[in-house]
Amino acid sequence: MISSFIKEAGQISIFLYQSVVASLSKPWRVLEVIRHMEFIGNQSVFIITLTGLFTGLALSFQVYLGFKLVNMVNMVGPTVALGITRELGPVLTGLIVAARAGGAMAARLGTMRVNEQIDALDVMGVNTKQYLIAPRIYAAIFCMPLLTAVFDFVAMIGSWFLCVRLVELDEAIFLAKISSTVEPRHIYEGLFKALFFGLIFSLVCTFKGFNTSGGAKGVGEATNRGVVLSMVMIIISDYFLTNLIRLYYTVAGI
Repeated sequence: MISSFIKEAGQISIFLYQSVVASLSKPWRVLEVIRHMEFIGNQSVFIITLTGLFTGLALSFQVYLGFKLVNMVNMVGPTVALGITRELGPVLTGLIVAARAGGAMAARLGTMRVNEQIDALDVMGVNTKQYLIAPRIYAAIFCMPLLTAVFDFVAMIGSWFLCVRLVELDEAIFLAKISSTVEPRHIYEGLFKALFFGLIFSLVCTFKGFNTSGGAKGVGEATNRGVVLSMVMIIISDYFLTNLIRLYYTVAGI
């Protein structure tokens, strides 16, 4: 189990290196990057907005119920804001986009592989890693921080609506507590994580799709493995990224 994991991790690392190196040579695939950004980013906005709104509502209500027991309801706003910007925003965005866009990547590439379309591109002299893989990876890296910012913004609107309009907390105190507690670095921390999550799910899903075998059954299995592995890796990497950021803050004296 461990040896196979290490072997696959090495293969994925080599796959990433080859794709990045191939993307540095002409022809530039700028239009392909933009096309995949539209698919990964623009077509994910609605589901991210919907998820962010109800995450803000649900989290705020649960935090409110807990803080009400100790008469600290004025701290609901900053607590929710920190939780969303630093953890829930990037993680939930990564999981949602990995399931939607990552699964589509793996399925599309897997279908091209079993239909021998990738082999045909190789025969025609097209660098398939430059044409098919690198644009998807770059598009995911560019789009994930933007989608996370949308998630954070909408989630905080949901939090404001519940706290101010539904449970009738003081709006001025709610906003003042958030302003005094949440710093730009907290938001940047979440956006930094989102960038890595975009790299993780795009790399894993394209790797699984690109190396599909076994016909239609193989496409389904590759898609399933790609989505599941990328989601697990996002959750695991979030823990280590959080500790690395905390270590950086400690060393920098922030």
